[in-house]
Formats: sequence, structure tokens, C-alpha cells
Amino acid sequence: MTTTTPARTTTRMAALVSEIRRVVDRGLAPDLTAYLVGERLAPHLGAPDLLTPTQQEGDPERYRQHVLHAESDGSFSVVALVWLPGQETCIHDHVSWCVAGVHQGQESEHRYRLSPGPDAARLVATEEVVNGQGEVCGFAPPGDIHKVRNSCRTKAISVHVYGADVARLGTSIRRVYTLPVD
Repeated sequence: MTTTTPARTTTRMAALVSEIRRVVDRGLAPDLTAYLVGERLAPHLGAPDLLTPTQQEGDPERYRQHVLHAESDGSFSVVALVWLPGQETCIHDHVSWCVAGVHQGQESEHRYRLSPGPDAARLVATEEVVNGQGEVCGFAPPGDIHKVRNSCRTKAISVHVYGADVARLGTSIRRVYTLPVD
């Protein structure tokens, strides 16, 4: 993944950040926070004035992360992930609650659960979800192990909101899984 630093914010993005801030400032449980943030994100997805042209640029080598906002107290950040056809993440989980919404294109998500075994733990595939433009999903650890990929023939863009300062951390990934998958 390549990362860029925060760039100019659009008027629509500034409004979305204000809406997210009002939810996060309530101090609710992580899963409820993710749900409510998802409700705020969904109406903005697909709007042509949400992202600047620069924030929609991909990288031919790997998916690209554009940090759009990082709250000064570290309570949340907003990023745009730009995926060219076939680009994907490794199997991973997250440092905090997360909401992801598809702004353009389509993404496939493979979800897993960790299963202890007599000799070693394994990953068990639990479901595959395909999200198109305007669809939102949210989660909170534990139970957030997944792999995401662009599953369309064109560029895909998703907007993610994390309950952590991704600009400071450099990533939202807590752990990468290389265990066998059942």
C-alpha cells in the first residue's frame, strides 16, 4: 500500500468529518459507533464532490491510501483507498473499529475467523461479501479478520473511517495473518 499525506479537503468531506466527529464525541461502544458512522458516510458515497482528483489517484503497484483527515486528538481518521483492477490486501485485522463504504466500483471482502487447533491455529473462511457503490460495512475488533480486493474491471475507490489516527500509525492494520485457511 502506498500512502499520501492529507490534502485539500472538499466542502462535502469537511461536512462528513463534522458529522463523524459528532458521533465519535458521544463516546459510545465501538460497534455502535461504527454503525452510526456508517449511517453518516453512506449518503456521501458516489457524490462527485466528495474527493479531489488527486485523492482518486491509484498506484500501478499496489492499492493506494490517501489520508483525508486525522482528528487532532487521534480519535478517528478518514482515508480513501484507491484500488486498480485485481489489487488486494493481505489477510489482516485492525487496530480499531472501522467503517468502509464503496465510493466507486466494486470490492470483494473475504471474512475469516480464527480457529484454534491441536497443533496450530487456522483461519476458517466464513463468508464472501461483494459491495458496490453506496454500500457500507462496519465492524469492531475482535472478529474483524478479512481480505479485501477490487473485484471489478475498473478502478475502485472506498472511503474508510477508523477509530484511530492512521496518519500517525501509517496503517489501520493490527496484524497480518499467514496461517493456513480452511
